[in-house]
Amino acid sequence: MMKYIVVGLIVFIVYVSFAGSTSPYTLATATIISGVLSALTAKYLVVDERKLMEPWRLLVLIYYFFKYMTIIEFKAHMDVVKRTFTMDIKPGIVKVPVNAKSRYARSLIMGSITNTPGTVVVDEKDDYFYVNWIYVSSPDPLEAKKAISEEFENFAVKIFD
Repeated sequence: MMKYIVVGLIVFIVYVSFAGSTSPYTLATATIISGVLSALTAKYLVVDERKLMEPWRLLVLIYYFFKYMTIIEFKAHMDVVKRTFTMDIKPGIVKVPVNAKSRYARSLIMGSITNTPGTVVVDEKDDYFYVNWIYVSSPDPLEAKKAISEEFENFAVKIFD
């Protein structure tokens, strides 16, 4: 039962956030949509219900979200702006090893890499992501991991594995 509540609450918060309103109509619509989506998807989205009961995971997720949306994104945007004006680019696709095992952790890492300016995950195979990178400072997979995804993976493993 807890997984349905958690999924419904997340959908409700996201809906109200994107709607940008707390009018009675928006709240009623959000309640209906979150209830329906939770009933239809919670059994597929939540695999291990015990992890939902660990509040420290939620705190790490909230910390990661704010750090990613402020510090990490800002640095990446400034780097891309600098490279755009100076034309200091060396694009390429690099092979980045991934140690996270759960599909949730891997999805968070892929999403974080792709949403960060200058990098896009173009493929996933075995225990590697193939990342299109605006400035390939090193073709070595371990060096690329340090520059691209190490911090994302550390948080993803704490949250989901």
